[in-house]
Amino acid sequence: MQKPAVNIMVKAARAAGNVIMRNMARLDTLNVVEKGRQDYASEVDSQAETEIIRELRRAFPDHAFLGEEGGAVGKARFTFVIDPLDGTSNYLRGFPHWCVSIGLLDNGEPLHAVIYDPLRNEIFSASRGAGAFLNDRRLRVGTRNDLGGAMIITGFPPRERARVAPQLDALRSVLGDAEDIRRTGSAALDLAYVACGRADAYFEAGVKPWDIAAGVLLVREAGGRCTDFGGGGNSFNNGQIVAGNMKVCDALQKAIVASGYAAAFTLR
Repeated sequence: MQKPAVNIMVKAARAAGNVIMRNMARLDTLNVVEKGRQDYASEVDSQAETEIIRELRRAFPDHAFLGEEGGAVGKARFTFVIDPLDGTSNYLRGFPHWCVSIGLLDNGEPLHAVIYDPLRNEIFSASRGAGAFLNDRRLRVGTRNDLGGAMIITGFPPRERARVAPQLDALRSVLGDAEDIRRTGSAALDLAYVACGRADAYFEAGVKPWDIAAGVLLVREAGGRCTDFGGGGNSFNNGQIVAGNMKVCDALQKAIVASGYAAAFTLR
């Protein structure tokens, strides 16, 4: 049975999903803002975030919020971390891979998580110590023992294009063992797919807390591990993440270090 807070988060995610789906027929007329180089937001992102906060605030008026669009609002022990439309570029192009992501942090640590894919009607949810679920099915990460034959997801975020050469070196090294690499365009869904075994691992740099707050808990509660490139737990601050089951995550993190990609960053 889902925790009460998760039920409310699901309701908020569905409200945002309704906004996003309604606007799919008018993608060519949406107001789009370039927040940074190759980093976009649309009016739909803002509308969806407004819906999420409205729903959550009704039940949790004293909680703080950190949204991709609205930034930080309030300060409290509990903070909702929101990406109203993770995969905006995909959405604007009509590429069917994007989601709504909501995480609830307790003093900075993930407590509850919801990732909603409206196109597939898939709700990924988790609560600390209570497991991870896809709709009503309990999730477990894949059982692969190493990088041999692994399906790995990565991303090429606009904030880290200056480090694309060492990232490509890392991919070249990993592909010596792995089956293949995917680049899907939604960090939240990438982590959800690791949690449910659709992918064996995921790594990326330049991610923000709203990209990964929900997904990190999903992977952990599905029996997996998340680290930064140095093998630590500072992903929310340094924007580096490696995720997979215990063995694959460890092997991938070591491969990133050995390739020189980790050295391209100041590890904290």
